Amino acid sequence: MEDSGTGDSISEDTTGQDTVRQNTAGNDDAGNDDAGQGRRSPQGLARYARPALIAGAVIAVVCIALLVIIFFLDSFNATVYSVGGQNVHDATDEARAIRETYAAARLFGIIFLIAGVLLAAAGAVLMYRHRNDEGQDTDEDDGEDVDFEDLAGQ
Repeated sequence: MEDSGTGDSISEDTTGQDTVRQNTAGNDDAGNDDAGQGRRSPQGLARYARPALIAGAVIAVVCIALLVIIFFLDSFNATVYSVGGQNVHDATDEARAIRETYAAARLFGIIFLIAGVLLAAAGAVLMYRHRNDEGQDTDEDDGEDVDFEDLAGQ
């Protein structure tokens, strides 16, 4: 093939291919209507299983990190308090105030940790129960073979 330099020259063997590609691209929507009718989307709570699993895992990880931070802050406060020769487990008002400093955050951290684990477990159970339902797997192979020319656009 010779290049004439005009930029709009098309060889004879590729002229028909462009028309065929445009026609198949235009008819592609009509072909997908029939294929889309065979798939079912998950119904009921099953459609929320994956987001619930992800949200529960994130909540659990954040709560674990919060509880670890609270543990280290409690340990630091107890260490600083005991440097003066006092014990954090004493019956004094100051020792009780140090012990109760992060009590609310610790309580809510544990509650949300349990809720996150339960949410993740419920999502995992739902995903497991509906694992064989049609329409769950979006990476399904439709059997179409694609070669290099199709991918390169040649």
